[in-house]
Amino acid sequence: MNKRAFNFNAGPAALPLEVLERAQSEFVEFRESGMSIMEMSHRGAIYESVHKETQERLLALLGNPKGYKVLFLQGGASLQFAMVPMNFLGQGQQANYVMTGSWAEKALKEAQLIGDTHIAASSEADHFMSLPDLDAISLSENPAYLHMTSNETIGGIQFKEFPDTGSLPLICDMSSDILSRPIDVDQFGMIYAGAQKNLGPSGVTVVIAKEELIANSPKHLPTMLRYSTHASNDSLYNTPPSFGIYMINEVLKWIEERGELEGIQVQNREKAALIYNTIDNSGGFYRGCVDAGSRSDMNITFRMESEELEKEFIKASVQEGFEGLKGHRSVGGLRASIYNAVPLESCKALVDFMNHFKKTHG
Repeated sequence: MNKRAFNFNAGPAALPLEVLERAQSEFVEFRESGMSIMEMSHRGAIYESVHKETQERLLALLGNPKGYKVLFLQGGASLQFAMVPMNFLGQGQQANYVMTGSWAEKALKEAQLIGDTHIAASSEADHFMSLPDLDAISLSENPAYLHMTSNETIGGIQFKEFPDTGSLPLICDMSSDILSRPIDVDQFGMIYAGAQKNLGPSGVTVVIAKEELIANSPKHLPTMLRYSTHASNDSLYNTPPSFGIYMINEVLKWIEERGELEGIQVQNREKAALIYNTIDNSGGFYRGCVDAGSRSDMNITFRMESEELEKEFIKASVQEGFEGLKGHRSVGGLRASIYNAVPLESCKALVDFMNHFKKTHG
């Protein structure tokens, strides 16, 4: 095999090499069945055992919260932006949103197509380069839920704690930092995440929700857009993305082997500190985009003195085997996405490259 790239893509993103190798060894024949898992029926005993095992393993990593159901859906977080208000926004209620950047804005826009919305907190005045003050959250008169985006991949900000919303469902898009650290699932009515950053390959959307919240979806909704459809059928109402779910199970095993979420958090903090320290100690050659207290441990955004220099940085990085360091097209700049599967060695290589580039271009 050729040398693997230093993969800093924002999504689809790096997968653990160990997981890829396990999948490779089981790809043609799974559990002595004479078939690949991609070929077998999702109603068969072998696949159903993987399906159930993945659900149980995910809840176990999250502390086995009581009364929660794991769903495996499709359509990414983008479909969840619509399904959430369709299922939970009742007549006379308002969907409340915390605005933190591009993905929070996309979620709000979908809700506005469904019903009344309200911005409960926002950092737009700071161009979404800091987190809004959660103590200043102002809910509407009759809120249906409060929606948050835990980590903004484009801007590079991340919540380190979440508000206590009492009986009001707190719904969170955790697509880009799920399983990167321990969380108290009991704080949330529902968590959802596209798999392609920290969980597995693209094509699977994971929903973790209170069973009582998703038990009775509005009957006027199309069948496939009701959470209750998927909950009552254990995510097997239609053909699931079976290979992606198998891959998620293997990634969950990999997390277990690395000290579960506590161990993963230590590694992620070490990786992030390594790169942020390089930025902060560069004498202004590199400039972090985000307020220091709001920085993401998953997506590190930074700039240089000119776009021309940034283009030179990208060109040189690709020549040295780095992938994904170009910032999102909507904001430009530079970005290193360092999800769970990005090894510390890749981050050290990036720091060495950054220091060398500064030495030759500073």
